[in-house]
Amino acid sequence: MRAIESPSPHDDQQWLTYWVVYSLITLFELSCWKGLQWFPVWPYMKLVFCLWLVLPIFNGAAYIYENYVRRYVKIGGYISSTDPEERKKMVEMMSPAAKNLVVQYIEKHGPEAFARVIKADVKEAKKS
Repeated sequence: MRAIESPSPHDDQQWLTYWVVYSLITLFELSCWKGLQWFPVWPYMKLVFCLWLVLPIFNGAAYIYENYVRRYVKIGGYISSTDPEERKKMVEMMSPAAKNLVVQYIEKHGPEAFARVIKADVKEAKKS
């Protein structure tokens, strides 16, 4: 509740990344439950891992998300392997808040409008 009510998006990102990673752990548990029940240390390992994920001193959720999960998840399905490299690089450098604005812009104006904006920005950058 504090993360939702606070004006800073930093703590929101920490909790959202925690829940994404925690849901992946839960999917793993559901998929491998027969093997995990023969591994008596699993609940303790999961507890330690979840503490590492959630405690801000370690920032484990953000680490896992940035280094492993983010590679496989694309922003709103709008960035594909056929898109130009400039567009991919630009979107990867954006903050989560900026990515949300991009998704809203694309939903409102369409992917072609976003492509035109990126193309104009790339031309402007090449002039500089």
